[in-house]
This record gives sequence, C-alpha cells and structure tokens, in this order.
Amino acid sequence: MLKILIVDDHALFREGLAHVLHGLGEETIILEAGNVDRAVQDAAAHPELDLVLLDLNMPGQDGFTALDIFTRQYPALPIVILSASTHRSDIQRCLDAGALGYIPKDTTSTVMINAIRLVLSGGIYTPPSLVQVEDETADSAETNGNGLTPRQMQVLHLLVQGCSNKEIAAEMALAEATIKMHISSILKSLGVSNRTQAAMAAEKLGLVTTRN
Repeated sequence: MLKILIVDDHALFREGLAHVLHGLGEETIILEAGNVDRAVQDAAAHPELDLVLLDLNMPGQDGFTALDIFTRQYPALPIVILSASTHRSDIQRCLDAGALGYIPKDTTSTVMINAIRLVLSGGIYTPPSLVQVEDETADSAETNGNGLTPRQMQVLHLLVQGCSNKEIAAEMALAEATIKMHISSILKSLGVSNRTQAAMAAEKLGLVTTRN
C-alpha cells in the first residue's frame, strides 16, 4: 500500500492527479493539501508517507519553502516537484535542495507514473529538457574533451579520492541527489558502470592523478 501527499492549491488538479496515481497499480491512499501549512500538518500526522508531490507556485509560502521544510524535518521522505515551470534554474534549484524528482505539469500520465515509480524504487527523475541542456553545455562550454563539465570534473576528483556521495555533497554544498545525478553522467561519459571503473578510466585518460 502506498500513501502519497499531493500539495497543490488547485483542487481540480489534485483531483485529476489522484486519479492518475491509481495507475501505479497498487492500493494507493491519496492525501491532499492546498497550502504549505496544511501539507506540513499532514506530514506530521502521517509519518508513514511514501511520497510527496509538491507544486512550486502556491499562495503564501511557496514550494521552495515547503521543500526546505520537508527535507530538513523528513530527510528520508522522497519529495518530487510537480510544477508548470520548465526553467532550468528552478529544476536545478529543487534538485540541489534535495528533491528526488522534477516532473513538469505538461508531462503525460504515462511518463509521470514511470517517473514516480523510479523515485519510489530509489532513483532520481530529471526531465529530458534538463538532460538536453546539460548535454548541450558539455558540447559547447568548457569540457575536458570527454564530455565532462567543470562541476562533473570536481565530482570526479572527489570520487577518485574515495569520497562517498554524502561527503562529496557536503564538500560541494549540493544535495546528495544532485551528486548521484552527476556521477551517473560521469559513468556514462566514461563508458563505465561503477565508481571503481570510473576512477581507473579517469587515471588512464589523464583526467586525474592518484597519490601513492
């Protein structure tokens, strides 16, 4: 059984989303909150929550405020942003703040369900638009010739030093979810499947040097 909290100020949207969520194929209990205060109350009253779907643009305290509250008070609770905004800055800000997914509201119901399943299984969902922008940036901005951005190079150096995702996140002042996303991109760019292989490949390519 799943218990999901929808936080959005439009009742009609919450009703439609609740219908879509039953497509998860499991017994699903849907809680609804029209503002941040109510959402925080619901989270406190239902510690067994499996997921929060959070809108950014709400009256009073906005979704960024709610995201900060949830990630501080309930660090183990997956938060997925569901917003009309497709601005890369908003998407990146949410991921850096600890959201495990960002689903634009114009996403199809099938993609939405698959994204939610990914997050519930421990993954991170980022919209294709963000991945496309990052790929274009890697091609046109500073890269090292292997498709890695300066930030990904920084992550790679810390990875080679043996730092955990949590340690890298603390060093770079980013959310652990963002570090996981960067590491996935690094593995893909280097054509490897794990951190050890990434470190070996990076050293072989001369991207990093290890201390004896």
